[in-house]
Amino acid sequence: MIGGGLLKIHPSELKLPFEVKKQSSCCMQLTNKTDHYVAFKVKTTSPKKYSVRPNMGVVLPKSTISITVTMQAHKEAPPDLQCKDKFLVQSVVADDGATTKDITAEMFNKAPGKDVEEFKLRVVYIPANPPSPVPEESEEGISPRSSVLENETQSSTLFDAVSRSFNEASTEQSHEEELIISKLTEEKNHAIQQNKKLRQELELLSKQSRKSSGGFSIMFIVIVAILGVIFGYIIKET
Repeated sequence: MIGGGLLKIHPSELKLPFEVKKQSSCCMQLTNKTDHYVAFKVKTTSPKKYSVRPNMGVVLPKSTISITVTMQAHKEAPPDLQCKDKFLVQSVVADDGATTKDITAEMFNKAPGKDVEEFKLRVVYIPANPPSPVPEESEEGISPRSSVLENETQSSTLFDAVSRSFNEASTEQSHEEELIISKLTEEKNHAIQQNKKLRQELELLSKQSRKSSGGFSIMFIVIVAILGVIFGYIIKET
């Protein structure tokens, strides 16, 4: 960005994408920094190669105007895309209410006591389709992509090993749990069978006691108490 007391010009150089047999364009903005009407005029060292729209006009106070610079198509590219073309932007204070029709060439003639600002902008050609960067190989001759693939392979191998270890541990734990459940089931079934057997013996003793004495004897009560203690102990253990 460049500028003086009247105008601020952006950008400071004109960058045009260059492609053989194709036109290209760029924009330039002029901003009036004053409270006056400012007339401007744009010139170039190669008028046959460029089209400027508008090439002259008036910028209102505290406002901005855009200018389009179009480069004609080239049959061939210059060496190293070097360009010596330049543009000149002239500006001068105009009368209030002035329009483009009021602009004359004499307005930009330098004279004592007359402030005519001039700014030069150079033209820079840039490739229209710059080549994409190619990843460089490392000092060991291994490309970044190869390094990434190697890291992915190592990560996958480590994950498989951890997964196998976890599955083996889960299998062993499941086997131990099955053994414990099986053992508890056997003990429960055994307790149920013992309980059933004790009930049968109790009923048999009860029948024999009723036949012999018509009531409960002291021996029968003792046997029932012993059986109750044994049964309670078995239930507690299960």
